[in-house]
Amino acid sequence: MRTVSDNLKSTIISETLETIDFAGNLTEDEVYARIDDVLLSHFERKAFSPLEIKRFREEIFSSLKRMDIIQQYLDDESVTEIMINGKDDIFIEKSGKLIKTGKKFDSEKKLNDVIQQIVAGCNRSVNEANPIVDARLSDGARVNIVLAPVALNGPIVTIRRFPKEPITMEKLLSFGSISEEAADFLKQLVIAKYNIFISGGTGSGKTTFLNALSQFIPSDERIITIEDSAELQLLNAENLVRLETRNSNIEGCSPITIRDLIRTSLRMRPERIIVGEVRGAEALDMLQAMNTGHDGSLSTGHANSTIDMLKRLETMVLMGMDLPLEAIRGQIAGGIDIIIHLARQRDHSRKVVEISEITGFVNGVITLNKLFDHKNGKLVMVNELINKEKLMKVYD
Repeated sequence: MRTVSDNLKSTIISETLETIDFAGNLTEDEVYARIDDVLLSHFERKAFSPLEIKRFREEIFSSLKRMDIIQQYLDDESVTEIMINGKDDIFIEKSGKLIKTGKKFDSEKKLNDVIQQIVAGCNRSVNEANPIVDARLSDGARVNIVLAPVALNGPIVTIRRFPKEPITMEKLLSFGSISEEAADFLKQLVIAKYNIFISGGTGSGKTTFLNALSQFIPSDERIITIEDSAELQLLNAENLVRLETRNSNIEGCSPITIRDLIRTSLRMRPERIIVGEVRGAEALDMLQAMNTGHDGSLSTGHANSTIDMLKRLETMVLMGMDLPLEAIRGQIAGGIDIIIHLARQRDHSRKVVEISEITGFVNGVITLNKLFDHKNGKLVMVNELINKEKLMKVYD
């Protein structure tokens, strides 16, 4: 199938733009009609097939009203990640493998137009003065954008996509991501309002697992979710409040941080607080919420192991307040009941590899009881739960 030259494509886009008043909010059908008029004037004397013209009109429409050349990957549900390294290098992740697409933006200006379209869609801004931003697409896909002068090889855009239908615990069981015994055990812990923290490396499936775990929360409880960019899709929640951070912008709006939202959420009569991810000083506010009667809270964080997660939490708390290490460890031990660690395997699958219970704080050390461990390719129970007080209240 033939391709149309970049020059002809640019000409057709320019001529179409001259006929479109975007302030008039044309419908998709009206935009397509304007494109068709211009296309016919160029193609009527050339032997392009109807299929070739149809494909090209979609390219033009995507360039004008959608996400230009990456729209085809956004429409492809098998693509889980889109990585744009400047206008000339676009990679995708498909079936766990990275693929260079060979696609290029016509110009850096066009790439910047797409970026501004993304951030405007969630009331955020990105520019040289504020070159790093987290955003989201209308379908919930997570977007990270880095511009010059921070990015040296052009604007960098990373889009993490999630399934249209949230992955349930049943699906995770079918994928082999968790054992049935462990899933049943975690269901009991969630209902009994144990405070649970999910750790794992980049791309290990923390947000997906948090979504799946949240399906065990009784539907009549009041839940407040707090995120940098709203991604969570809680299936059964009826009394749900969703909060999202805000960056400062050129209009003078002050930023609203995770810390601000955690503090505000405490005045909303929450029964559960779910913090999508802790990365810094907000870890202290989350721990204080867990330690002041808000049982059943859930959160996630980046780490390479359960022990590493505990150390990272200590460091994050120190980012916001100069506290003695023993006091910080006491807060962690008193606030978090269970840590679930996820890992991405060599075959690109994502699995729960460890579930541990925080049993206390003895002689300046947080003590752990490993409940489930990943052995010989299976997640198996290795010890029983020690702190059964919350379970006893629910099931006795």
